Amino acid sequence: MAEAKSIPRIPPEKQTLMAVNGDEAVAYAVKQSLVDVVAAYPITPQTIIVEKFSEFVANGEVHTEFVPVESEHSAMSACVGAAAAGARAFTASAANGLALMWEILYIAASLRLPIVFAVVNRALSAPINIHCDHSDAYGMRDSGWIQLFVENSQEAYDTTIQAFKIGEDPKVQLPVAVNLDGFFLSHTLENIRMLPDEVVHEFLGGYRKPVKTFVDYLGKEVDVALDPANPLSFGPLDLYDYYFEHKMHQIEAMKNVPEVVRRVNEEWYELTGRKYGDGILDTYAVEDADVVITVIGSTAGTVRHVAKKLRNKGYKVGMIRIRMFRPFPFNEIKELLKDVKVVGVMDRGISFGSYGPSFLEINTALYDLSEKPLLVNYVYGLGGRDAPPKDIEKAYMELLEIAKTGVVKERLKFLGVRE
Repeated sequence: MAEAKSIPRIPPEKQTLMAVNGDEAVAYAVKQSLVDVVAAYPITPQTIIVEKFSEFVANGEVHTEFVPVESEHSAMSACVGAAAAGARAFTASAANGLALMWEILYIAASLRLPIVFAVVNRALSAPINIHCDHSDAYGMRDSGWIQLFVENSQEAYDTTIQAFKIGEDPKVQLPVAVNLDGFFLSHTLENIRMLPDEVVHEFLGGYRKPVKTFVDYLGKEVDVALDPANPLSFGPLDLYDYYFEHKMHQIEAMKNVPEVVRRVNEEWYELTGRKYGDGILDTYAVEDADVVITVIGSTAGTVRHVAKKLRNKGYKVGMIRIRMFRPFPFNEIKELLKDVKVVGVMDRGISFGSYGPSFLEINTALYDLSEKPLLVNYVYGLGGRDAPPKDIEKAYMELLEIAKTGVVKERLKFLGVRE
């Protein structure tokens, strides 16, 4: 894919101010991203995304093939076929629908197809629940997808556009999941600023351009895409004599992701004036903090608010929002937390019989430090339960007490659950 030219910054007054919910913000981003194929099946709280996009199709506002399939398994399968043929493809789902895609998630990643997937985070059953936690996203963490999490609807719009550029980068060529919290973001009205269509087109470099490869027996350069004139094999039988080496290609591609995410975050900042930390982690007051809370998703706004309140009272507290969960930023986390006394890791999901998934990752990141912060895992918000400021402040005060005593009585705690 050719690099987009440097585009002059679009000042806020030249961007369109709109009141939309998070799902609509994603739909508008997809509308502007020159997507060739959208295949989807409705599921709460994602339905608004593809419902809104289907209106764009019906009104002739986009030149996109919209495929209303019979299941989420088929939705991702259709995206795999489209992306393998060189198309820019998008889908959206949540929770049980995402779980039905399980088989195809791995296929999309293993075939190195830069599909963009909006995951509107929702609890997995049972009992059936339509509200937010991160169990669906945590479940796909080992599938080979890049996973980005947003804090608000403006970031949902921005990150969806960025995701196409990240996944399609020649150094990456991997699918990208953009995660937004169900109902907290998906159904909540928010003012966002949208770029003109032509600016987004230029930022993405136009329609998707498949990467080139050399086909040895022909001795000529061809697109990596299904083409009867230049036959290629996608996903053939791959036994133990080559499978391991092909997995190494995915591993190497993942190593390239942080550099590309940072670069796209900076390019977006130059274009819009908006950036999200370094694209990977978004921090507040970590530099001199004794206590830091890490968090993923929309709850970051509440944590930041409480941290500022406690800072004003003289407490040395900070926060880290993890924006990129896969590939996990081990080195960056270690560098930020190496001098912190106590870290509280908030997880909106649980690995039953273990700890929260991000706690396990952060514990791993800090393992090699000779002097490590003490760690506490706070599992919170399961099934959409709110995380009000009083609960976050309670967690900070507990962590500050641990910083004084050096004693962790409970490593795994449950924040906001009724006794």
